[in-house]
Amino acid sequence: MAHNKGSSLSNARGREIYVGSQIRDSISLLDVLYSNAFEEEDIDSAVAKKAEADFYRGAPPQWLNFCWAEKATSANKTTPFIKRDGYTELIQNIKKQFKGDLTSTMNLLHQPGSGGTTLAKQVLWDMRKKLRCAVLTGPTSDITAIAKQVIHLFTAGSQGHQNTVLLLLDDVCIQKNLQDAIMKEITDRNITTHMPVVIILNCVHKAVIKQEDPKKSRNVILRAELSEAEKQQFEEKQIEISRSYSNEHKQFHGFNIMRENFSGDYVKETCAFLDVRKKRRPKKSQLLSFLSLVNAYVPGSHLLESQCQAFLGPPDPIYGGPSFEQQMEPFTHLTVTFPSQQGQDKHVRMAHPLIAQQCVELLATAGVTRSDTARNFLTDFCGEEVQQHLMSVIKDMLTKREITVDVKQNAEWKRDMLTKGEMREERKGKFSRLIQDIENTEGKESKSMCVSVLQLASKKFKQNPFFPQALARFFYIVKTAYSKAEKWAKIAKDRDPNNSFVADTLGQVYKNHLMSRMKVEQSSFRVPKQLGSISAQEILQLSTMAFEAFKDEEWAAENEQGADMQYDGINKVSHIYNNRGLFGYLQVANIVFDSLVSLDKNWQKVLTMEISADSFFISIGQKKLFKYKPLIISLRNEVERKCEFFDGYLTYSKPNIKENEPHYFQTDVKNCYCKYVGTCTPIHSESAIDVPLQRLKEEMAITFPGLLCCLDKGYDESNLRRITTLWGEIKKKKNKKDGDNKASQNFILANIILSKVEAASPMLTPLSSLRSSLERHLVANLSNQTPEFYFLVLLLFWPEEHKKMNFNIDLNKCVLEMQESYKNTYKKHLRSRYLLPLIFLGKGEGLSRLVHRAKIDNLLIEENPMARPEARPDFISQKWSSGEVWREPSVQDLLLPVNGVVRQHRVFAHVDGKEINVCAGQQSKVWKSGDVCFYLGFTIRGPVAYNINYPSYSGPVRS
Repeated sequence: MAHNKGSSLSNARGREIYVGSQIRDSISLLDVLYSNAFEEEDIDSAVAKKAEADFYRGAPPQWLNFCWAEKATSANKTTPFIKRDGYTELIQNIKKQFKGDLTSTMNLLHQPGSGGTTLAKQVLWDMRKKLRCAVLTGPTSDITAIAKQVIHLFTAGSQGHQNTVLLLLDDVCIQKNLQDAIMKEITDRNITTHMPVVIILNCVHKAVIKQEDPKKSRNVILRAELSEAEKQQFEEKQIEISRSYSNEHKQFHGFNIMRENFSGDYVKETCAFLDVRKKRRPKKSQLLSFLSLVNAYVPGSHLLESQCQAFLGPPDPIYGGPSFEQQMEPFTHLTVTFPSQQGQDKHVRMAHPLIAQQCVELLATAGVTRSDTARNFLTDFCGEEVQQHLMSVIKDMLTKREITVDVKQNAEWKRDMLTKGEMREERKGKFSRLIQDIENTEGKESKSMCVSVLQLASKKFKQNPFFPQALARFFYIVKTAYSKAEKWAKIAKDRDPNNSFVADTLGQVYKNHLMSRMKVEQSSFRVPKQLGSISAQEILQLSTMAFEAFKDEEWAAENEQGADMQYDGINKVSHIYNNRGLFGYLQVANIVFDSLVSLDKNWQKVLTMEISADSFFISIGQKKLFKYKPLIISLRNEVERKCEFFDGYLTYSKPNIKENEPHYFQTDVKNCYCKYVGTCTPIHSESAIDVPLQRLKEEMAITFPGLLCCLDKGYDESNLRRITTLWGEIKKKKNKKDGDNKASQNFILANIILSKVEAASPMLTPLSSLRSSLERHLVANLSNQTPEFYFLVLLLFWPEEHKKMNFNIDLNKCVLEMQESYKNTYKKHLRSRYLLPLIFLGKGEGLSRLVHRAKIDNLLIEENPMARPEARPDFISQKWSSGEVWREPSVQDLLLPVNGVVRQHRVFAHVDGKEINVCAGQQSKVWKSGDVCFYLGFTIRGPVAYNINYPSYSGPVRS
């Protein structure tokens, strides 16, 4: 045997470099698949055959399985390792990334038990000689540490021996943050490369996968259904397996279920021998029920063999005892036991999720209900000290609300949608699948059973806030027991007082209680003509509690930025700003307005502060309402403040580049603003500018972002002339000591927006005058201005080709000041969100060269007319997120290509003989230094380079 040189990694040229043992210590969070895996080892055929048998029985694949399948060690091995149809597509997608971005991602969506993990690992095995393949196996709490290890794997060896990392994840929640952390690490270390650094493969369990257009989808989808070609492969492999394993192959359920095309009949026949007795069931039967429940509702999870052994009872201290598999007879073939990747305690799970589901069904039919099993699992299996692994399984089983597709529409609707390549939007379930199944299957007592399970978990895990939170939600949504819901929501909040997502539940309890008293449908905030017996006092009493709860949530969200924050079930709250407190407040304000006005129309004048609350209470003889006066007189200002927040939040950003805000979001905010603010001037208004200000509020053009989105609202010339005139009046009336900066900014922006619909309007102020207005503030103080101020400076003072400006401004300093101002003003609230480009640099002159994003959106719609207007936002979003927008001829005719350069992962625009630092629209596209060309857009954070191209270079090429 040749001398063992150690583990090797591939480089970009397809050669291998040998790495010492020290690299293993530096990448402890990754299971690295070395390019020479098993090549210099004498593989024990007995060990390999045992691993192969375990895999066919239902254990997850080991690298040894793929190696053994390739070795022609016997005449019996005549067929290759089965490749499901998604294999070729996945390989092709990965190869496409070779000429792509520095970091990129792709999703493999797979239904539980369909072989998704096997397919993903099979791809890694087959690409180990071309890429550096690894699986993330360590904890995901420290994203920075993972990013450092990924980069360490990429750079292992000298400069000329780098190679792309193909990283397999099964936690899609961390993908965006991990990608950002990797890009930061690349930039910080100034890594120069002509190849992608990492391709992330997300392996995502999804019980229900919506229909997608294969031509537009970026996902590889693996369903629990075989094609004809796959069926043929399984039949051929079956012949080989039956020769190699004699009768043993009959219990290879993992393989056989797939060979039978996930046949329900096969699963039923496999489990038919179960003799279920409700009372005095032996421990092995109870353990089988626990494993079934866990694997049916948390597919891919496992229990530790040591935990299972402890439950069954320890062996005789002197003589020992039977093995775990022997103790589990006759159920052993329904379960699989396999080694953990860390090589410690073995893992135990059911052979297949379908077998787990069938066992759960059989047990339930025999009287051993899901709720019985869940309670027994919590009391009998879980000890006093529950390990973190088991805790996460329990938490997912009882609280994780899974994404589903609404299938309640009729068959004709579904056929129509499938024909059009569309499906109902995905939505999150109200509760975990287990809780929903208990509610739907356990008869008259089902709701009480759900309560008992969640109550038991809440009391057992006294520090955990998520079980009482789920219990509170069940009480108010299903049982409409608001006092109990309030009690458990408060318990959840007490357990984690700084978690805004937990705090939200209490506000939702009060809001839903108020809605139920008014007999209002939960999906709507419209108030019926007949309110029943509810009084103004009761409305105000309930709403006061709701307002306070949502204010507490808002406070928690404002302070929620620590790196050690807990999970809310899906997202790590430290990475996002929770806006639900602000939005919940506006929802309650909507309800209060509609309900009180329906009792007495004069309430509208009270709530908008057109008349005093004192006189109104006296006129209706309701002196007991005086105690709510502080709330009533504060409502208009509170609503205005919160709506102003959403003005910027929704104009400047969106959840991410692919997703839009829920359709109802902007509608509810707008409705609330119109009710309280956009109708009349408050009685205490005395200033001469209050009247034009109120008229601007009625036009919803009182704020900078409100003005920016006037074009999105479809305002015409008359609207925009009126708005510009009003801002001109206010600007004149503003005393300089009072500070006319904000009025000047809005007046300038109003002119810019008006110029987009009426370029030659006589009402437009000359560009030189607009610049002069900004110059005064620039001379006085370039620092400590708002992001909006710098936004206007960049728009008006960005140099034009071959034109000399009288005022010499340091645009680089302006960009830095704008980024710092953004950080202080908006970053906390917009973190994790995608900042929208608001204005682009076009080919015209003066104000005409400023292209509003709405102009591009309208061009996309004009060139692709759609029958259903409601589908337009998603269509436009897809065009932007895919980059197709830049390939539209009409857009190319409109925008000005800007030349620039990339240096040390930073982008600079060449303007008027200077270099101005701009952000990259996608940092992952900045993969080498050199000349570039791009379109320039402006977000509220600063100038951004979009559609970056290297004219003299076609992209990263692998040799």
